[in-house]
Amino acid sequence: MPKIRFLPQDVEIEVEEGKTLLDAALDNNIRIDHNCGGNCACSSCHVVIEEGFESLGEVSEDEEDMLDEAENLTDKSRLACQCKIKQDLVVRIPPKEATFDDDTF
Repeated sequence: MPKIRFLPQDVEIEVEEGKTLLDAALDNNIRIDHNCGGNCACSSCHVVIEEGFESLGEVSEDEEDMLDEAENLTDKSRLACQCKIKQDLVVRIPPKEATFDDDTF
């Protein structure tokens, strides 16, 4: 089974091939924001693929459009909801500039 290492948490998990990166993270209590529920309708599940980028499928036009809205975008950015696992990956969950966990202003 493929392994995914999540950074900066430095947590490694095994997942079944074909599962999305978002589902694999959530199934293992690794927090990745997913405001649209994993439907490629926002950019909140943006991640950076540090190793294994070439193993992921092509970026769709919809994903490209959503990535344009992501914070801290890089040339190895993807949406976790659109990445189907085929082999080992190292994934960085970038910091978000805005956090809505604290509702005080």
